[in-house]
Amino acid sequence: MLIAMAGLPGAGKSTVAEAVADGVLALGQSAIVDAVNAVEAARGQWRALAARRGVPVVFLEVVCSDQAVHRGRLAGRKRGIAGFPEPDWAAVERLRAEFEPWPGEGPEGSRRPERLVLDSLDELELNVSTALGFLGAVS
Repeated sequence: MLIAMAGLPGAGKSTVAEAVADGVLALGQSAIVDAVNAVEAARGQWRALAARRGVPVVFLEVVCSDQAVHRGRLAGRKRGIAGFPEPDWAAVERLRAEFEPWPGEGPEGSRRPERLVLDSLDELELNVSTALGFLGAVS
């Protein structure tokens, strides 16, 4: 089953999504949260939910290591969703500036066991295979 949340900003989607994810985890199933998770407070809510349910939490962070490619993808993005303008590069840069470091990371960029960084320049099949291997090792 695919669960897609819908509703206006501020309507309570995130609250409902977290409660539904809690219920899904209680049923022994997995849940995927698709969010920026730029700040530790946002990541912490998922860690807390996983801890309440006694399940591991993992973060799959997707990056684009080529700024020109990233910018081009954004410029060419046309989802055609009425009332929701596409973010521009300035919005991405603002969010990047607000992106908080992951706890436990050293200057060399070491990873915590809960986090895997995938580069979207790599082939999708490679990223999926790498992610599934990581998830299998964590579970």
